[in-house]
Amino acid sequence: MSSIKPLLFLLALSATSLVARAAEADGDYTIAPPYANAPEFTVKDGVPKGAVHEFDVNSADSRIYPGLNGPYVRKVWVYVPRQYVAGTPAPFIVCQDGGGYRNRLVPVLDNLINDHRVPVMIAVMVNSGGGDSRGSERGLEYDTVSDVYTLFIENEVLPKIAHDYNVTFTTDPEGRATMGGSSGAACAFTMAWFRPDLYRRILSYSGTYVNQQWPADTQTPHGAWEYHEHLIADSPARPLRVWLEVGEHDNGYKVPESTYHNWVLANQRMAAALKAKGYHYQFTFAKDAGHVDGKVVGQTLPGALVWLWQGYPAK
Repeated sequence: MSSIKPLLFLLALSATSLVARAAEADGDYTIAPPYANAPEFTVKDGVPKGAVHEFDVNSADSRIYPGLNGPYVRKVWVYVPRQYVAGTPAPFIVCQDGGGYRNRLVPVLDNLINDHRVPVMIAVMVNSGGGDSRGSERGLEYDTVSDVYTLFIENEVLPKIAHDYNVTFTTDPEGRATMGGSSGAACAFTMAWFRPDLYRRILSYSGTYVNQQWPADTQTPHGAWEYHEHLIADSPARPLRVWLEVGEHDNGYKVPESTYHNWVLANQRMAAALKAKGYHYQFTFAKDAGHVDGKVVGQTLPGALVWLWQGYPAK
């Protein structure tokens, strides 16, 4: 019996190692219920807690987004980890629809940074200017297939944060990530696609890679659907790292391709296009899940962040 126990122990270690390697690997994955929050969401004693700063941005102060439908106020939250040393160029992640992720990102980053699984990084969580879909401020910002939103972040958001909260953002594009859900995810991809000199890591939940751009643009007549229809395949590969997720019952899952509004098809085709072009990507298909499904986010976000930051020193 004594000779069997070491063998079983080694087999258990081998299985654990295989699971860990699979979680770190590129490729396509399927997950299924029951879903449960990852342990990294738990606030733990002894883990240094980062500071969260909050401020408002008035439309009157924005040259880029002065208000499509009149004045607005957007909120921005900035997470600064306790381990950050002022004056040190820090890696960071920009999160669209920031208010929806604030309570999730903060404990996860506290725990992952403490465990040296991601770098000591700042999170910039930015709300949209409001509304949704075509004709809204949010739709204009997130669904436009161009670099305009990136310029907004670079010229109007980051400089204010750097000045007001004494942080220094790295200029290394490998240390700059962006994330979101739905149109916020499409926006995250757009930021890096048009400006890989600024952003190279993308985390996308239920990305709106469909035809939702407004006003229409003859250069991209099918909006963000163009990414998997033409742009990725027809362009030289960019140095991007992309994590994507879609739910089995995501938006438009029953509608035909001809509508250009089936989120499941769009995300599956994004993954296929990225794979064919040789990108570092990881695609998660979540069974029995909906659009930006909260239970799926709760289970996958910590692991997604760890995969996203592979190759960047976690010190």
